[in-house]
Amino acid sequence: MKLTLKIALFFFIFYTLGCNSPGNDSVKDENIKKDSALGAVELYDKNASALIDTNAIIEEIGKGFNWSEGPVWIADKKLSLFSDVPENKIYQWKEGDTVKLYLTPSGYTDTAERKGENGSNGLTLDINGKLLLCQSGNRQVVRLNTTLDAPKPDYTVLSATYNGKKFNSPNDLVTDSKNNIYFTDPIYGLPQHENDPTREMNFEGVYKISTDGKTTLLIDSIPRPNGVVLSLDQKILYIASSDDNKPRWYAYHLDENGNIKDGGILLDALSLKEKASVKSSPDGMKIDGHGNLFASGPDGINIISPEGKRLGLIKVYNRPASNCAFNKTKDILFITADDLVLRVKLLQ
Repeated sequence: MKLTLKIALFFFIFYTLGCNSPGNDSVKDENIKKDSALGAVELYDKNASALIDTNAIIEEIGKGFNWSEGPVWIADKKLSLFSDVPENKIYQWKEGDTVKLYLTPSGYTDTAERKGENGSNGLTLDINGKLLLCQSGNRQVVRLNTTLDAPKPDYTVLSATYNGKKFNSPNDLVTDSKNNIYFTDPIYGLPQHENDPTREMNFEGVYKISTDGKTTLLIDSIPRPNGVVLSLDQKILYIASSDDNKPRWYAYHLDENGNIKDGGILLDALSLKEKASVKSSPDGMKIDGHGNLFASGPDGINIISPEGKRLGLIKVYNRPASNCAFNKTKDILFITADDLVLRVKLLQ
């Protein structure tokens, strides 16, 4: 009996030491590193190597959100703001600090219970540095009345209706140098989407709010219009369509008054989506210092030239990327991706 116990003890010690050998620890660490990777950079064109390094590290700066969206960089404050749409909140992040609640309620200010996407979505600044918000719950575009240093849910409505009918759910927006505002109005914020009984529009539009306060419909033929951004010279309006069957990026030329002259499909994302691991459709996007689109869509942030060529991909693993934003010098990109907010350094 004692001999049997000694033999058993010997094999137990041998097995334990073997499992905790430096070699096995090394394999375990490598697996942890691989499993915890947030993404990777893929380049498809030689010109993309001047934009981002293939070894660029994708960092997590915030986590635990319900659905992060609409990031904007506040250069004067050196902070990033972003929406958590279902939670009806805006958060802020500063270098060296943790993510903190910035503003609530951000998109739905009524007290009556409401299902659907209630919070703010797209965020941007006007030429005076005021924060503009697409409010999904209130179904309008607004300006924050308080200072950025002391935010309170006090808003001025810039546009809530078109031809007397309430918008579906303003989603994303961009301003030009004259302070005109362009925004998209899909059905995503409505509790029952296109079949919602409170829906008043029978289409999904892209609009412009002029400096005189007039709201003009620019186009109503794009299904599920989502992200929107202007080219560097502000002569082209880019629009992302998140339609499941026709996921696309569009480009439209603007006249001197900021109205659409002509345009059409820049890049069809259907084949990209079909091949992707994360099969999300085009969503929010921004323009880099060279005029390229950094556009959320299939598998992460797609880098697209003004000619519609896919130059590269900042691939985000296991979750859809919803939007992105550059810092002032455009050498850092912030990415909202479902429950995470990420950061990656660029070469621009």
